[in-house]
Amino acid sequence: MGKSRARRFRRAPPAPAGPAQQRDGERGPEEEAAAELLEKLQHPSAEVREYACASISRLLQQKHVIPAFVQRDVVRCLGPLLMDHSLAVRETAAGALRNLSACGGFDVCDDMVTNDIMTPLVALLKECSIGLDANQLSPKKCRGMNKNYIEDIANEAINLLWNICECNNTALYIFNKEGCLEAVLHYMKKFATNVDLAISVANCLQAVTEDNPDLLSSFNASAQQILETVMLSPESTMKHILLRTLIAGTIWNIKDTIPPGSLGSMVNAILKIFSESLAIDAGETIIHMNEAEKNRLKLTVEPETEENMSDTTENCVLSEDDNMEEIPKGKLRRENDVSDLLPSDKWELKEVTALLTAQQTALEIIVNMCCSEDPSDDEWEELSSSDESDLFMENSYNEGSGLLLSPLCLSDEVNSAFLNNLIPKKILEKTAFPNSVAVDICTHNPSWKPLIKKLNAVQCRALTCLQSILLVSDVDCLGGASALQSLAQHLSQLIFSKTELPTDTEFLEAVTSALRALLQTMASKNISQCMTPEQLLALCEAGIQSSNASVRVNMMIGKFLLEVAMKESSLVVAGEALDALFDVFADGEEAEKAALQIKLLSTLKEFQPVFRMRMRKEGKGQYSTDQLCVLDNVKMNLRRFIAYQETLGKTPT
Repeated sequence: MGKSRARRFRRAPPAPAGPAQQRDGERGPEEEAAAELLEKLQHPSAEVREYACASISRLLQQKHVIPAFVQRDVVRCLGPLLMDHSLAVRETAAGALRNLSACGGFDVCDDMVTNDIMTPLVALLKECSIGLDANQLSPKKCRGMNKNYIEDIANEAINLLWNICECNNTALYIFNKEGCLEAVLHYMKKFATNVDLAISVANCLQAVTEDNPDLLSSFNASAQQILETVMLSPESTMKHILLRTLIAGTIWNIKDTIPPGSLGSMVNAILKIFSESLAIDAGETIIHMNEAEKNRLKLTVEPETEENMSDTTENCVLSEDDNMEEIPKGKLRRENDVSDLLPSDKWELKEVTALLTAQQTALEIIVNMCCSEDPSDDEWEELSSSDESDLFMENSYNEGSGLLLSPLCLSDEVNSAFLNNLIPKKILEKTAFPNSVAVDICTHNPSWKPLIKKLNAVQCRALTCLQSILLVSDVDCLGGASALQSLAQHLSQLIFSKTELPTDTEFLEAVTSALRALLQTMASKNISQCMTPEQLLALCEAGIQSSNASVRVNMMIGKFLLEVAMKESSLVVAGEALDALFDVFADGEEAEKAALQIKLLSTLKEFQPVFRMRMRKEGKGQYSTDQLCVLDNVKMNLRRFIAYQETLGKTPT
C-alpha cells in the first residue's frame, strides 16, 4: 500500500455513443431514413438488400443516428442477413453490424447480445471457416480484381466478434461455450496470403484471451502450434511485424498453458518480437514511406486504355445468380487499428500505421508484463521503519536477473533476455518527442494527419512503460545514481523544453507518472535529483491545478502532498496524496528532518478524524466498491504511519 503503481493496459473498447437529442412527438430525418432502410432489408432482391446494408453501414458511423436504428430493432433486422444466400449481402450486413458495435459503445453491444446477435454470428464464423478451403468458394471477379468473398466476410465477422467480446461478458461466455476458438484459429492459417485477415484474427484473439481463464483449456498443442508458426514467420513488412506483436500478446495472455520448461524460450521470443518492433524509427519510416508514395504516384499516372475502362466498369459477381454494381461500404475501426479501412492505393500509409500500432501494442504488453499481482499491505504492521519501496523491490526482484519483473518469477536467463534485447534503451528512445520533419509531413497531408495522434500515443505508452520499469527494478540494474539523474534531466527536458508547461492531458499524466516513480525511487535511495526548486514548484503547482485527477496525484511532493491531502475535494485524490506521503517520509534521516519542517505528524493527527468523518459521510454515495476498499486501506495505513512517526520522537531508554 502506498506505492504508486503502473497502469495496466487493457484493450480499449469503442467509445459509447451519446443520447440523441429529439423533441417529443417529432420524427426527424434519421428516424425516416432508418425506417426506410430497415424495410428494404426484407426486399426479395439481393441488390436492394445489399444497398440497404451498405447505406445503414455508412449512417451508423454518425453516433447521433444510432438511437434511431436501435429503437427499430436494427440488430434483429440485420442479424438474419449474416446467413443470407447472397455473399455480398452477408458482407455488407456484417460491416453494418461492425460499425454499430464500434460506434455504439457498451450499451449498444449489450443490446446486440440481448437481441441474440451471437447466434447468427457464430453460425457465420463456423460456416466461413469450413468454406475457406472449399473449391466452389474460390475468388470471384469484382471490378477486374479477384475478390474472395469468404475471406472478406470472415474479416468483417471477426471484427464484429472482437468488438462485442471486448464489451460484453456474455458474448465472451458464448465464445467459450460454442468453441469459436477453433474456427477463429482456422482463419489464422491464411496469414501467408491474407495478412489483413490474420491481423483481425490476432486482435480478436488478444481480446478474448485477456482475463479469460475458462478459455485456456482450449489452447491445446495444435492451437499453440498455429500461434508459434505465425510468431516465428520471417516476413519483414510492417503488417507482419504488427501481426507477430499481436500474437505475442496473445501468447502472453495464455502463458499459464505453457509448460514450465518452455516458458523461458517463449518469453525470450516475445521480447525479441518487441525489440524488433521498437528498434524501427517511426519518424524516419514516415519520411521514407511518404517519399515512396510520391514516387509511386508519379509512375502510376497514365492514360486509361480501353481495357482499363472495361475493367473498372465491370460489375461485381455477388453470387451465382445476382449481379449488381459494387456499393462501397462505410466502416469504422476504433482509433488504435484503422489500417484495414484505408484505401487500397495507400499501402505506404498502411505500413506506417501498422508499425505505430505494433509499437504501441508492444509497449502496452510490456507494461502488463511488469505489473505483478497486488502485493500485501503489511508495510507498517510491526511499525517498522523500513522503506516500503525497498520491501516491494525485494519481493519482486531477483538480484542480478535484469530489468523485467513479472508475476511469473522468471529465471535469470529469461530476465537477462530483456536486457540483451535492449528493451529498456529502446523504450527510453520512444519517450522523446516525435520527429519534427515527420510531424510536418503528416500535418500537411490530410490522409497522413491521423498519424500524429498515433506518434504521440507511442510516446505516452513509452513513458508509462518507463514508469513500470522504475517501480519494479533495482537501482543498480537501472544504471545506478548517475543514470537516474540523467533520466531525471531527460524527463525535465520533456516537461520544460517549451516556454509553457504541456497541457495535453494524456502526455502530462504519462510524463508525471514516470517522474513521480523516478523521484520516489531516488528519494528512497537518498539520490539527489537535478530539478531546480523553481521547476519542481512550477510543476507541482501546475499539476495540482490540473483537471485530471491522475496528474494531480503524480505531482504531489512534500508540502504539496500534505496540502492536497488536507484540502482536496476528491477523497480518492486525498487518499493518493496520503499514500505518496507514506512513501516519501517512510524512512531516512532526511525524511525525518523534512517531516519536522512541515510539521507532518501534528498535521496528520489533526487530519485523521476529519478523514474518517469524510469517509463516513461521502464514501458510500460517491465512490465505487473498489475505491472504498482502497480508501479503507489508506485509513488503516494512516493510523499505522502516525504510530510509526510517534516512535521516531521517543529516545531509547
